[in-house]
Amino acid sequence: MWIDSHCHLDGHRFDEDREAVIARALAAGVTKMLGIGTGDGPPDLDVAIRLAEKYPLLWASAGVHPHDAAKWTPDCGPTLRDRMAHPRVVALGEIGLDYHYDFSPRDVQQRVFIEQMEIAVETGKPILIHTREAWDDTFALIEKHWAPSGLPGVMHCFTGGPAEAERSLALGFTISFSGVVTYPKAPEVREAAKITPLDRILVETDCPYLAPVPFRGKRNEPAYVVHTGEMLAAHLGLDPAELARRTSENFTRLFPATASE
Repeated sequence: MWIDSHCHLDGHRFDEDREAVIARALAAGVTKMLGIGTGDGPPDLDVAIRLAEKYPLLWASAGVHPHDAAKWTPDCGPTLRDRMAHPRVVALGEIGLDYHYDFSPRDVQQRVFIEQMEIAVETGKPILIHTREAWDDTFALIEKHWAPSGLPGVMHCFTGGPAEAERSLALGFTISFSGVVTYPKAPEVREAAKITPLDRILVETDCPYLAPVPFRGKRNEPAYVVHTGEMLAAHLGLDPAELARRTSENFTRLFPATASE
């Protein structure tokens, strides 16, 4: 049984068949999903919570994506602190830096990233990191504002190589592999997976984005995490059932509230 540790089921691309998507995931052997609560950014920080309240197998995060950092207002901090107390919310994120698109100014991204890490520390929640073309700044801010807390976190949709994996692991992070690990032109991601201990690996879809081979180019959905997991297991020389078990155990250890269902 697999767990999709990062999915965006609130998106409009699922509006017409969300129920069927969840049913297909269950049929494929996906037992739990973590819905990411960034949506279209502030002021709505409840997009994943609403779904988690409706679907028992779905848990939630809340946070402001670096793309939407410029939408941050003084109300966001108190709102986010409040949402961290919701019984279905198990993490803060996804947060971080994205220097590829620069949809928000970099200094604003950094300020909002720091503030959200501080909220996570205050509330004792793990963080889910998004970083793109910003590894050095991401690591520097984590080392200063997050690592001293000793709290865990997840490098979501890992796209780095062994060097970035080693730095992430040294900072206490679990590394989550998406469909990218199945792409022919991502050998560095597969090499990173080889050096990642089995107790520090998760799998995810990041749906509706980044569908794995053989579905690349199509809308991604939680059922496809099985394909990512099976291909990753083959690369690591593991039985898929073993990787499913280990990644599910890792998810439950990171997010203990999810063990209740």
